[in-house]
Amino acid sequence: MEDRVSNDIGTKEPLQDWANINWKLIKKRVRNLRQRIYRATQNGQWKKVKSLMKLMLRSHSNLLLSVRRVTQENKGKQTAGIDGQTALTPEDRVKMVREAQGNTLWKVHPTKRVYIPKANGKQRPLGIPTIKNPIAQAIVKNALEPVWETRFEAHSYGFVRLVGAAERVLTLECATPRRKSCA
Repeated sequence: MEDRVSNDIGTKEPLQDWANINWKLIKKRVRNLRQRIYRATQNGQWKKVKSLMKLMLRSHSNLLLSVRRVTQENKGKQTAGIDGQTALTPEDRVKMVREAQGNTLWKVHPTKRVYIPKANGKQRPLGIPTIKNPIAQAIVKNALEPVWETRFEAHSYGFVRLVGAAERVLTLECATPRRKSCA
């Protein structure tokens, strides 16, 4: 079967300019692959889930989106780890994508230990990772999250991504025996 994102894996030409990336297409590719993983998990097609997860881990679109989330959308984007890198310029982001395409991304790097003051006057340790570790975590998160979303209980009242508070309240109201109808 022809895979819709196969031309995305290990792209033909190297990334030249960060500003010319079509983010709408990148997000669509990652979202579609996540939905395919979700549906395969629901249907119990575990071999397909495994192959789609491998596809997600190797996806160039997933790498680009993960670099964007860590270096542009993250609140801690200006905090440098033990390596001193922050990748705030577009050129640095392109360089980071090129470095991450190698197999060195999965090697864990040491964290920078900083002590921050607590309210009672004591200090607590805080580990600040290098920029490569959160990128690898974001890549793996996109592959694992669709599988685990399907495996949680339908009426789990804890934190579940992409489910609003109003929807949770409606679910609770419908579950109570006093309520006659829920539309």
